[in-house]
Amino acid sequence: MELKRVVVTGLGALTPIGNNISEYWDGLKNGKSGCAPITYFDIEKFKTKFACEIKDYNPEDHFDRKEARKLDRFAQYALISSDEAIVDAGINLDMVDKFRVGVIWGAGIGGLKTFQDEVINFAEGDGTPRFNPFFIPKMIADIAPGNISIKHGFMGPNYTTVSACASSANAMIDALNYIRLGHCDIIVTGGSEAAVTPAGMGGFNAMHALSTRNESPETASRPFDATRDGFVLGEGAGALILEEYEHAKKRGAKIYAEVVGGGMSSDAYHMTAPHPDGIGVERVMLNCLNDAGMKPEDVDTINTHGTSTPLGDVAELIAISKVFGDHAKTININSTKSMTGHLLGAAGAIEAIASILAMKHSLVPPTINHTTVDESIDPSLNLTLNTAQKREIKVAMSNTFGFGGHNACVLFKKMDA
Repeated sequence: MELKRVVVTGLGALTPIGNNISEYWDGLKNGKSGCAPITYFDIEKFKTKFACEIKDYNPEDHFDRKEARKLDRFAQYALISSDEAIVDAGINLDMVDKFRVGVIWGAGIGGLKTFQDEVINFAEGDGTPRFNPFFIPKMIADIAPGNISIKHGFMGPNYTTVSACASSANAMIDALNYIRLGHCDIIVTGGSEAAVTPAGMGGFNAMHALSTRNESPETASRPFDATRDGFVLGEGAGALILEEYEHAKKRGAKIYAEVVGGGMSSDAYHMTAPHPDGIGVERVMLNCLNDAGMKPEDVDTINTHGTSTPLGDVAELIAISKVFGDHAKTININSTKSMTGHLLGAAGAIEAIASILAMKHSLVPPTINHTTVDESIDPSLNLTLNTAQKREIKVAMSNTFGFGGHNACVLFKKMDA
């Protein structure tokens, strides 16, 4: 069976450094930090007092008040970003076969604030279970793609992938394969997360996973730097329209890139720590290259998982050196989490978008906040430190890994003119 070709025809983003694709790219290329003191709740007693929140966001700019109350922020973000991507793709909703349009969405946690608020309200009450009737449908992780499909009438595959921080990368790989196999013409894919809540911050603090650089939050996310002390929690969403190539060509759609491969693996090592030798990460990149029918020397850039954790950053770079050998020294390696923070289940989507935009503009966004060399990192690697670098990009790789040892890797190729 000959597999169909799959292309990206639309993009949408709502991120801590930009509330749409244009703003997001401006933030990326200019090395903008999205981190600042938390505004959503009283942070006095929290060990970490900062995060990468969405800025200048009012739900009622996008939804009427009644609708907004029925949607957790992670679902709001999903609807906003997917709407942008659908418009960007130029899809005529009256002309497509909606039975062949699906929505596959990633969320590592889902409606955490909704869950937290309802439980607190119950605990502070008299014991009578007076729960909001929208509690469950607001909270469950699959409600984001459900709402997208309901809004637009898409009746193809519709579900959520949950693999912690790899969730939206897994969603993209599933979408790729559904279209490849001929089951769908178009799939709206990506991911969203909204975990900047007392429960989210408190839980990650208890794991000692977050940076505590409270004196300088804008520089707290510092992948590959010797002084890195943990990741910075972010929120938002990224959406991509994946489409069968001939279908896109027939309707005259613009094409950002071809999705040529997707790989998955498991560390099978620890709940939260990566394998120190990067074995699972090495395997996922090889799986992705094999799936795409490409060689390591074909890759020009890698947007790493690069969370700014002491163990994870080193393990990933070790794996890159093993997979790419001497060619690793010629690759532009970066981590856009240095700007956006870590969007958990949405990370794979917004970082895939960053890779696609880098390819489009021939510019690799920087890894910002690097001040101190880590002697355990190979100095010959080009980590695209602090300043964007011009480069013609034909093939871009995006890595995403999640708690539980879930590894996902997606490969994009520039289309021939």
